[in-house]
Amino acid sequence: MKVGIIGAGSLGLLFAAYLSRAFETIIYTRTPAQAEQINQNGIVLKKGDTETSTNVQAFPISDWKGTETVTVVAVKQYHLQTIIEKVNSSAAPNLLFIQNGMGHLKLLEAIKEKNIAVGSVEHGALRENAYTVYHNGEGITNAARFQGTADWLHFLAAKVPNDFPIVIRENYFDMLLKKLIVNAAINPLTAILRVKNGDLIENPYYLQALNNLFEEISDVLRLDDKEAYLQHIHYVCQSTAENRSSMLKDLEAGRMTEVDAILGFLLDEAETLHKKAAQIQGLYFLIKGKEQEERSEQF
Repeated sequence: MKVGIIGAGSLGLLFAAYLSRAFETIIYTRTPAQAEQINQNGIVLKKGDTETSTNVQAFPISDWKGTETVTVVAVKQYHLQTIIEKVNSSAAPNLLFIQNGMGHLKLLEAIKEKNIAVGSVEHGALRENAYTVYHNGEGITNAARFQGTADWLHFLAAKVPNDFPIVIRENYFDMLLKKLIVNAAINPLTAILRVKNGDLIENPYYLQALNNLFEEISDVLRLDDKEAYLQHIHYVCQSTAENRSSMLKDLEAGRMTEVDAILGFLLDEAETLHKKAAQIQGLYFLIKGKEQEERSEQF
């Protein structure tokens, strides 16, 4: 079985490093230069005090034809439109999308006659260079069928390495919603405050801001068991206390964030329901402003 991975950011490299232990794996990069570096050095995985290198074939994304049995799409949500156009003109039969947020679900509806699953990744990963990734937080990958059949997904989950499990969920919407709530509460606050995840519960003022933001999120999403969701957010902050959120890392690197897929989705929901979401909207504008500021400083 061949597995293709589109995207060689932190998650793309992490998936390639682990899945290549069980499958013939090919990774597709945004630039030819990165593909060349991976072909020269392999993918280096750092975890704790250990470091391993795996030979994985790499090609620029322009070479992807969808001939692999499974394709894992690991690009940011704002790159998906271009990828979906390639998917619709490809032979790719089975695709797993692992974007943050829920804004990409509408985009996936444009894909026809393919078996599609969506995933929610709980691992922590940090790309150190073009071919090196640090696995700084162990977790699982949740996956659920979005459209088509799911036999291929169950086969994939059964064959992945034991230390990189894929857990099949029944309902993709509920699965992604749980991750969205965590991302919407933690990511924008840590990005604006420039703090690690754990600081949100260790600092009593940050904690109050986190709890207040969650109240607005729960109102927009009309959550039933609010206390359980809030406790889960606190647990994630505690269990990933030393981690820097993906949104914070994106801002620090001068990259676009996935704020549209996360807070943008919530603002669309609020508008549909004619609800006010002042905190969510304020954070959305602040993150968009920071994106513009950080990117302009690079030029």
